[in-house]
Amino acid sequence: MDIKTATAIRRLRLVSAPEAISFLLLLVCSVLKRTTDFNAVPVMGMVHGVLFVLYVIFWADAWNRAKWPVKTAALYFVLSVLPAGGFFAERKLRREAEDAVIASRARQEGVVGA
Repeated sequence: MDIKTATAIRRLRLVSAPEAISFLLLLVCSVLKRTTDFNAVPVMGMVHGVLFVLYVIFWADAWNRAKWPVKTAALYFVLSVLPAGGFFAERKLRREAEDAVIASRARQEGVVGA
């Protein structure tokens, strides 16, 4: 994995958890808006919208650079629209990055002929 691919995956990983948190907070704010006089939906909606757009941009960049199959790219996109999916995406992306580092070190040491 080259540095640009690793950076693209890292950016996607770093935005996935805040995007999931903002989605959950937006849901809570929506409930509070309906049950109380507290209305933070416009603010949380904007915050979540910005984070979601960043997620989609970083997702497209990571898909392009990592050459994921359509199934993998679709999984990461579906995880972005589920309320807690960003947490699962972050874990999966972290594992993928760690595996890439291990494979790279093994190739450098001549352990693997990949």
